[in-house]
Amino acid sequence: MFTGIVESLATVEKIEKEGSNVHLTFSSGVTAELKIDQSIAHNGCCLTVVNISGRTYRVTCIEETMKRTNLGVLKTGDLVNFERCVKVGDRLDGHIVQGHVDAVAKCTEIIDRGGSKEFVFSYDSDEITVEKGSVTLNGISLTVVQSGQKFFSVHIIPYTLDNTNFGQVKIGTFVNVEFDVVGKYVRRLMTTP
Repeated sequence: MFTGIVESLATVEKIEKEGSNVHLTFSSGVTAELKIDQSIAHNGCCLTVVNISGRTYRVTCIEETMKRTNLGVLKTGDLVNFERCVKVGDRLDGHIVQGHVDAVAKCTEIIDRGGSKEFVFSYDSDEITVEKGSVTLNGISLTVVQSGQKFFSVHIIPYTLDNTNFGQVKIGTFVNVEFDVVGKYVRRLMTTP
């Protein structure tokens, strides 16, 4: 489980295809603290560390992960938001995040709000958002500002723009979305006969 509070940024060092799998090698300021078999959220997608070598570590993505997330468009040198799983007893500063990406959403508008920026996203999924509810974008715990049919918006403060890869999001950028887990269960209960 994660909180959606980005710990640091990791840099893509190498991308290797093997059959239908893709091995992603990253460097991070905390690589020395990692261990094999550890779960780490990369842009909100939970991946397992399979190798550590010096300042880099490697994870393996299956075909399903590459299809459902924005990890398939990564290039060498790109930055991803990085969060290790929460420890029992830690504060849950964000919200409950599973690291299971539900969809990708496309940025359709960016509005300067004079102190923050409002980012509007459209998506193609049956999941829903609610105003003032939680949503995770590229692994960042955020509050929904506007919510509509197949779109929502969030406000991003300067700190988040400077300390996550959200500062690189522009119109047309796709981000990973994990909808609120409680909302997903409620929607399922309401739609199941």
